[in-house]
Amino acid sequence: MRYELYYWPTIQGRGEYVRLALEEAGAGYLDVARSAGGTDAMMQMMQADGGTPPFAPPLLKAGKLVIGQTANILHYLGPRHGLAPKSEAGQLWLHQLQLTISDFVAEVHDAHHPIGVSLYFEQQRVPARRRTAEFWKERVPKYLGYFERLLAAGKGAWITGRTLTYVDLSLFQIVEGLRYAFPRRMAAFESNIPELIALRDNVAARPNIAAYLASERRIAFNEDGIFRHYKTLDL
Repeated sequence: MRYELYYWPTIQGRGEYVRLALEEAGAGYLDVARSAGGTDAMMQMMQADGGTPPFAPPLLKAGKLVIGQTANILHYLGPRHGLAPKSEAGQLWLHQLQLTISDFVAEVHDAHHPIGVSLYFEQQRVPARRRTAEFWKERVPKYLGYFERLLAAGKGAWITGRTLTYVDLSLFQIVEGLRYAFPRRMAAFESNIPELIALRDNVAARPNIAAYLASERRIAFNEDGIFRHYKTLDL
């Protein structure tokens, strides 16, 4: 099956977690909004009357199915491409972990836009500094510490053991994003999460992922996405 992925064409954002899974699986897909007329097609899907229109991208079209929400898309793709356990219990556990990652991604965004997404960063610079300080003092250690403990207690290099899953790919993206957005803070924090850093390195070395990262398909981090670098927040 050739999938159609719908996401904003100039940012990694929440769509990147889906891209990483498709790339690792070697699955054929079209990144629709990056082609002519693709963004308009995406908007039409969300604004459709009747049926089950999705709320927001990313969206994955798989045959007649249109699936929204990053964790939901990965829950669908994982078992079909060897990126999830075979058991129902294992798949639900993986989905639970991905939902936890989704919660953390929202907190990453709120660090630089704590008041509202419709306001520019310059309009909320002072609250963002306070939010970022709390984010690094309380939230980053809580979330990354949780995944670090899971990896340390496991029986393999990956979050569920010896087989890579889509959650491992998502954790790679978390580390990469934090390194971009907060290079100084992250450099000081990485000694606390050696297992996560090793996982990041193992993912980056996988042939399909390495090829993707070196290609034009990988959109560069920028200040329109979720992970944004503002020097005033990286103290």
